[in-house]
Amino acid sequence: MRFILPLLSLILLSGQALGLEIQKVTEDVYALVGEKKQRSASNLANNATFGVVVTKEGIVLVDPGGSYKGAKVIHETLKTISDQPVKIVINTGGQDHRWLGNSYWKEQGAQIIASNAAVEDHKERESMHFTALRNFLGSELDGTEAVYADTTFDTTYSFSLGGLAFEIHHKGQAHTPGDSFVWLKEKNTLFSGDIIYVERLLGIGSMSHSGTWIDVFEALASFKPNHIIPGHGHATSLKQAKADTYNYLLNIRNKMRSHIDEGKDIITAPKIDQSAFSHLEQFSSLAGRNAQQVFSEMEWE
Repeated sequence: MRFILPLLSLILLSGQALGLEIQKVTEDVYALVGEKKQRSASNLANNATFGVVVTKEGIVLVDPGGSYKGAKVIHETLKTISDQPVKIVINTGGQDHRWLGNSYWKEQGAQIIASNAAVEDHKERESMHFTALRNFLGSELDGTEAVYADTTFDTTYSFSLGGLAFEIHHKGQAHTPGDSFVWLKEKNTLFSGDIIYVERLLGIGSMSHSGTWIDVFEALASFKPNHIIPGHGHATSLKQAKADTYNYLLNIRNKMRSHIDEGKDIITAPKIDQSAFSHLEQFSSLAGRNAQQVFSEMEWE
């Protein structure tokens, strides 16, 4: 079931409207689905999907928002779902919308959890994130500060809240070096962060690795979740996640292997056939760049 928040709850303090959609996934579990377009002053870098679990002892928020103001809008949205406070915020990866809302939630007294690899990535790319977001958001970035997780782990971290047991797993580099997924067995629900994209084409950047991303996806899939809350797009099934993410990664690497074996270069890499995925949003802007990045990865494999 999907429903849109009442108009009044979508109005920012600046007077701009934010299109966060609430999607109920299963009992007490929700996806907050942001735009699938580029970061902007209107979406406050909340151009991603965020996970919510309401327990009798408080809320677990999977990913904090892409800015201080973006986190505040998420908080206002959560108040339309429950009057419980946010107790725990999980950073599932290295992208801005996976951690730059931390400063807001720290003010609210929430515990912030991330993999050590993610925190290392946050520190390494902090300046880059702020420079890019100042360009995209302008003054709407005001108030955002770099705040790192206060609880970190290497590969696995477990905790309980309100009678629910949460497991966070970091299985290796995917979209970013510190990507993790969250498993909520009692709800048969998995929160993937940027390991899974649906409805729009995933991005393969210099901080990604398409080969190990496949391995991480396979580790995630072994949990056989009924429900997946992805990093981008609406809550979905494992079947759809495979179609839009896993199959795309397999396709681009297989096509690139043939391209390289034929002695072709990085300039012509964008010409490999990715047309089976042209229905996904952002295809025209990302497919060529993805191909050149995968060429760079695979050239010396």
